[in-house]
Amino acid sequence: MTDHHPARSALLVVDMQPDFMPGGALAVDGGDELVAPISALVNSDRFAHRVATQDWHPAGHVSFASTHEGQKPFDEIDLYGHEQVLWPDHCVQGSAGAALHDDLPLERFDMIQRKGMRPDVDSYSGFSENWNPAGDRSPTGLAGWLRERGVTDAVVCGLARDVCVTWTAEDAVQAGFRSWFVWDLSRSVNPDGDDALRQRLTSAGVELIESTDLTD
Repeated sequence: MTDHHPARSALLVVDMQPDFMPGGALAVDGGDELVAPISALVNSDRFAHRVATQDWHPAGHVSFASTHEGQKPFDEIDLYGHEQVLWPDHCVQGSAGAALHDDLPLERFDMIQRKGMRPDVDSYSGFSENWNPAGDRSPTGLAGWLRERGVTDAVVCGLARDVCVTWTAEDAVQAGFRSWFVWDLSRSVNPDGDDALRQRLTSAGVELIESTDLTD
């Protein structure tokens, strides 16, 4: 068991959308296997609040390879002085692939935090956008929303482990929350990097746990 405080905790379910699951535009192997266990966690009584993040890109988004002539998915470019991976077009606003998965208990979520809505700025984390032309990372407002509800502990799971879940968990620490990363309720775009990722998260102050640690 973790020592998180249910009355002051929030479950953050990151980007459980069809485009990140097998058959989707940016499929993560095994992503669909997380729907049922994450739904069970959402339905548990271990959290005071439940938040779903949702990638919600306009067509022609700056992170899409198709937006950049001569580039292909997974190429990297310099964007505002930082590395930007170029992705296949995914989670386009209003598309079926951008919807939260139908089998999630959506009625249980207090809030849905959409991200990546600015055409010229990417956004991996639920807490802050990626770097903008001014060299800043603008907050999404999620940290304030949680603080106003007395949340001190953030428990993070979802897709993809090595991108949006990691950035969300790390930003939770930076925002002053205690941060837990439910390792078995996430999957990576590149599983070969998982060992290094575990070290990165631990060094950032994120506690790695398994879903069994959240059961009595």
